[in-house]
Amino acid sequence: MTTRSPSQITGHAAAWSIVFVWSFWLIVSRVASQSGLTIYDLAAMRYGLAALIAVPLSLYYKPWKELRPMQIVVVSVILGPVYILCVFSAFLYAPAAHGGIFMNGVLPLISILFGLVLFRAVPGPRQVLGAALILVSTILLAWDGTATSSGDAWIGDLLFVVGAVFFSSYVILSERWGLTAMQVIFCGTVVNAVLYVPVWALWLPSGLADAPLQPLLLQAVYQGFVPNLVGLIFIAHASRTIGNSNTSSILAAVPGVGGLLGALILGEALSLFSIAAIALLTVGLLTSVRRKKPALA
Repeated sequence: MTTRSPSQITGHAAAWSIVFVWSFWLIVSRVASQSGLTIYDLAAMRYGLAALIAVPLSLYYKPWKELRPMQIVVVSVILGPVYILCVFSAFLYAPAAHGGIFMNGVLPLISILFGLVLFRAVPGPRQVLGAALILVSTILLAWDGTATSSGDAWIGDLLFVVGAVFFSSYVILSERWGLTAMQVIFCGTVVNAVLYVPVWALWLPSGLADAPLQPLLLQAVYQGFVPNLVGLIFIAHASRTIGNSNTSSILAAVPGVGGLLGALILGEALSLFSIAAIALLTVGLLTSVRRKKPALA
């Protein structure tokens, strides 16, 4: 019987932790509008509060030294306000379960399309099969969501896909440019905090002053620190210890877990048709992952 090293155990724990981090983020973001906060407030928390930790770290590690100005601009724009405001806007129209499906779930499909169009990277048969299953499942889920949810759910689904395009672009460039965690934190948090927070404070609508304390604290902690900082550390550790492919396989659980939490916590109905489509989506995600021997370091 093969025994796992301590690093593998912590790597799997980190990967499963990020599944629940992302899944609960779907729930927290979905209920944000009930707190009276605007989507602009949520974006300000995401950049401004995270910057409280990111700025000292950036000053210490100086991650900009090994980045070209063009790289800083591109990564900052991709992870900037347009991306996150699209995602937060999507939660105003579509259920939390759709966030996991149309944002996390379609990432492999978008990555394959980008790789084919931009870099002429031809996918293998397994990736093509996985992409086909993902495409079929998302079409079924979109159809079922339109039939069972509000008539505007398709708007949220479309915004989630736009968010997935942004994030997939980041993933591709991060791999090709070999970006470190600190470089991503600097571009995605510090640069955007400097550019966005003053604009938000001076001109954008805000419900911050009237928001109840408990929902305000929940959004501040989760939007400001958990996905941006904690999630990034977990992903980096999991990828380093168990490999990117194994990490991706575990993260394939996000759409299913997100849908389950949406049903349990928010009471969002999941039809048998949707459950079957989520299962098909998960199979497609697992199929599209290239299996490699996990790293032991």
